[in-house]
Amino acid sequence: MKSFDIPVFYRSPVISKIKNYRKISDPRKKDYSPTVLDFGPVIFYIARHFGFCYGVENAIEISYKAVEENPDKRIFLLSEMIHNPDVNNDLISRGVKFIMETSGKQLIDWDELNSKDIVIVPAFGTTLEIENKLSQKGIDPLKYNTTCPFVEKVWNRAESLGKTGYTIILHGKYKHEETRATFSHSKENAHTLIVRDIDETKILGDFILEKISLEEFNTFFKDRLSVGFNPLINLEKIGVVNQTTMLASETQAIADYLKNIMEQKYGTENLKNHFADTRDTLCYATHDNQRATYGLLELPADLAIVVGGYNSSNTSHIVELCEEHLPTYFISSADKILDCKTISHYDFHNHKFNVTENFLPEKNPVKIILTSGASCPDSIVDEVLQKILSFYKNTKPIDQVLSSLNLN
Repeated sequence: MKSFDIPVFYRSPVISKIKNYRKISDPRKKDYSPTVLDFGPVIFYIARHFGFCYGVENAIEISYKAVEENPDKRIFLLSEMIHNPDVNNDLISRGVKFIMETSGKQLIDWDELNSKDIVIVPAFGTTLEIENKLSQKGIDPLKYNTTCPFVEKVWNRAESLGKTGYTIILHGKYKHEETRATFSHSKENAHTLIVRDIDETKILGDFILEKISLEEFNTFFKDRLSVGFNPLINLEKIGVVNQTTMLASETQAIADYLKNIMEQKYGTENLKNHFADTRDTLCYATHDNQRATYGLLELPADLAIVVGGYNSSNTSHIVELCEEHLPTYFISSADKILDCKTISHYDFHNHKFNVTENFLPEKNPVKIILTSGASCPDSIVDEVLQKILSFYKNTKPIDQVLSSLNLN
């Protein structure tokens, strides 16, 4: 796999070394068990896969290249390049400005742009409507296009299915940039409908099996359909694709459910004419990070710390997996660990911050799961590890621990 030229300050002396070792020792990714760092009074379980993925490193490399190659031009990002505040803030410090918020709210009017400006397309991709708007202003939207190749793979699969008469069922969050972009590309070649989760999918299934009325269907899905969508006709042939940062297991459950619905409707012998197998669109990085989280949870631990941007979809899914099993703290940086007893962490379910006292149990050793989302730099995870280590006396030196694992 290609290696990327990203700023060295995103790397780290501990975490990056562990990840590189695991990559070399397990190139085929058969082992999802965590790396165990035993410092004596505190033990860290480090996920087999986490942090920057191929798409994120590709986006970072292109973005910094845009800054380097255009010192005398105005440089804009359509919205956050990735969902990590440190990466985005560093680009802002270099003069990059944001045109929109991630929700789509306009920050800079399109009329302020001109043909001399540079516009970077974020890793989530963008809509065809915005691409056309930029082109009309004389700005090449593809010159610094950081769209993740795996997002584009979903677009291509949707296109090929649409051209053979299939309707696309898109599993994603309606307002997420990637889902908006995928919907825009998909609807050019296929009738497209967005579902958020398995519960919404069951409503779709009920309509296909004629358990609810057309009026009920249209009322529920009215804002999530491509123009001209006719559910009486356009649900005879379907295929499922997803926002790549969703839970892979949830996307597969949705696909399996709809496959069963179409089998009930049209019979096993006719299933292949009504349901497309789209498992090849699942993002490998999302899959690996989630599999690695399951691997973490097989070991007995006292708590989990998940590091990443609070608006990061893939990070929130890792948090969900962890919090089903043990106390889990979602933080953006080491600064959120206020002292040896207190942590300020984000509750993404209710969109608020909580402060928890005595988050580190008084026992020896304390066992901590440590992982992060796909847009989180290794250096930030490293800072979290080192801050927690600073709270304990008589810990083994980092070099000694790494040496015991042949990582030094």
